[in-house]
Amino acid sequence: MPERLVARPGRLDAVLASLAGIPRTEAQRAIEEGRVRVDGVPRRRSHRLAGGERIEFDPAPAAGLVPEGPPVPVRFEDEHLIVVAKPAGVLTHPTPTRRRGALVNRLLAMGRPLAPAGGALRPGVVHRLDVGTSGLVVLAKTDEAHRALAALMRRHEADRRYLALVRGRVGPEAFAIDAPLGRRAARVVVDRVGGRAAATEVRVVERLPRATLLEAAPRTGRTHQIRVHLAAIGHPVLGDRAYGGGGDEARRVGLDRPFLHAWRLGFRHPITGARVELEEPLPDELASALERARDDQRP
Repeated sequence: MPERLVARPGRLDAVLASLAGIPRTEAQRAIEEGRVRVDGVPRRRSHRLAGGERIEFDPAPAAGLVPEGPPVPVRFEDEHLIVVAKPAGVLTHPTPTRRRGALVNRLLAMGRPLAPAGGALRPGVVHRLDVGTSGLVVLAKTDEAHRALAALMRRHEADRRYLALVRGRVGPEAFAIDAPLGRRAARVVVDRVGGRAAATEVRVVERLPRATLLEAAPRTGRTHQIRVHLAAIGHPVLGDRAYGGGGDEARRVGLDRPFLHAWRLGFRHPITGARVELEEPLPDELASALERARDDQRP
């Protein structure tokens, strides 16, 4: 089933990659193979979009996703949806070039049905966590639940909160970051001219000698949003080499992944109307890193 997307300004390949949540190389391959149309017409990958055009995108055939991998912890489940704790280092869903080892593969191996409406490579998926991020993810089991959950996410009615350990001492106790985001090659950057609106609310949870533990609540769902926003204010997520949080300080506390964890998820069940409120403790490697950061008393 083709995905239908509304374009924003920019090159077709870059815009498709951003909207579909796929690497730019995969977007270029789809364009070259004729699986992308703009207002019903195939275009070159360098085609400039004005914004507002209708993009139809056929993902590469999945050729059957492989159910595989160890099980993941289930935090809530009924006949409509499932909420699980994704480990760090695991993709949320397969891609045309990486069809195995994702969270979706693991859920299929656990015998969970996932909504076909998500697409061939993304059954059940309505939101994602970056590969290096751990924590709570909700997936739909039925197409009805998928449509309702996707609408809920578009309206920003899910309460999603992340814990992030960042470099340096953050000043205000609570603040908001409102900075549009765009792509520059493979990186997401603040782009105040052509970027898409992005907002993150932040509050200080704990002040440490050389770092700050924050709670971040994204009010939009842009790729890498929290990581880029925190880096933009000079406090990158420790362990995030892509956006300035690597180096000696990350190694000193034992981090080889970004200290970013989706610890809280709340939403009104789109079918039953019941309120779902879940919390997920820090995984062991992040809890250990936090203890080391608390003990860091270097002059």
